[in-house]
This record gives sequence, structure tokens and C-alpha cells, in this order.
Amino acid sequence: MREALFLLADLWMIFAGYFYGWRFIRRYGNYLLGLEWMVVATSGSNFLLWSLLGAESDSVLYDLAYFFDAFSRSVGITLILVLGLMKVTHRYKPSRSVDVAVFGVAIVAALFLRPFHGADLHTDRGAFWVSVFYVVVNLCTAVFLCYFVKRLWGAGARWPAVWTALVTAAGTTIAITYDFFPLPFDDANRTIFYTAALATWGTQGFVYFRAYRALHDRNAALDPYPARTAGAPV
Repeated sequence: MREALFLLADLWMIFAGYFYGWRFIRRYGNYLLGLEWMVVATSGSNFLLWSLLGAESDSVLYDLAYFFDAFSRSVGITLILVLGLMKVTHRYKPSRSVDVAVFGVAIVAALFLRPFHGADLHTDRGAFWVSVFYVVVNLCTAVFLCYFVKRLWGAGARWPAVWTALVTAAGTTIAITYDFFPLPFDDANRTIFYTAALATWGTQGFVYFRAYRALHDRNAALDPYPARTAGAPV
């Protein structure tokens, strides 16, 4: 039963990532959110394949799994998420060079942070501070998402605001629990935790897309001017 729920949660995250990532790009031209959603989906696909093939720690898929994990926890669902949402909160659209630069930073961060995964936080101070960093950037992102919720509420999108607040709280709980508070009733593979995490991340992809759409539609109804590109004259 646990394995079935894990599989469903991972499939949900994969679907939400690819489907809503493509819609971000196709419908809104938002490559930051679209590509990050697809990174999350690719991470889920890799994690699923790794699990089905035996979850060996010496597998290339293992290294890829925690590369993607570091990518999204450090820069992806933090800085990239904020910049992407700013298109509907501030009518701000980063230039293509900014898009490329931000993803470049995320790749470098992932390559640097990935080796710290799995180290004992009690004996490895580097791993401890990396885990603290993940929590801090998540909390900083949550502050912006609270502002995003406020904008949704003020725009009359009450249900998207409520669901965004709830899924953000769930995501922050996962971020805090991830390294510092393992579930005492979980198994050695942390199946329960990862099932909850995958389900939460997939739901974040779905809810944030719907919230983005609600605010975009509200802005379009009130303001005929398109989002400005960074560096372009006002």
C-alpha cells in the first residue's frame, strides 16, 4: 500500500510538472516557471526510474536525483519561482539573458550542493549549514508567497488565495522536516515522507499555476499594458 501511494504521488508530480510547465510556456510565455516545472517533473521521472530499478546508491540515477533535488531546493522553487511570479505581481518579465543566467546559477548551485546530501548533520558541519540554507531560502520564498496570496485575495480570487496559502504552508513543512525532523514511524527508505513530499510538490505545481492564471486574468481585465521586459524603456 505504501509503495502504491508513493507511485501515485510521484506520477502526480510528474504530470503536474510537465503539463502545467508546458502551459506556462505555451499560454503565458513564462519560461522561468515553465522550465522549472519541467525540471521538477524530470526529477520525479528520474526518481521513479531509480526506485523501480532498485534504488542503488551507486547508480547514476542516484546522483541525478539529488542534483535535481539541490537544483530546485536552492534556486528553482525559490529565486526562479519568485522571478516567474513577478510577471503577474509586478508586470516584470526578465530578459532571455536573465532567464539563462538564473538557470546557470541553479546548475552551478546544484553541482556544488549535491555532494552534501546524505551526510550526518551532527558530524558534518558543511552538510548542516547546507540544510539550514535550504530552510532559510524556503522561508524567504514563503514570505513572497504570502504577498502573492495577499494580491490574489485583493483581486477577488479568494479560493486560489486560500489554496496557495495552504500548499505553501505544506511545502514549508516539508522543507523543514526534510533534513531536521525525520518521521519516527517511517521506514528506512522514508517512504511516507517522500510520498507526502511528492504529493505536496505536485500540488504546488497545480495550485501555483491556477493562482498565476487568476492574477494574470485579473491584470488583463484591468490593465491593457503587457509585462515589461527587463532593461526595456518604460
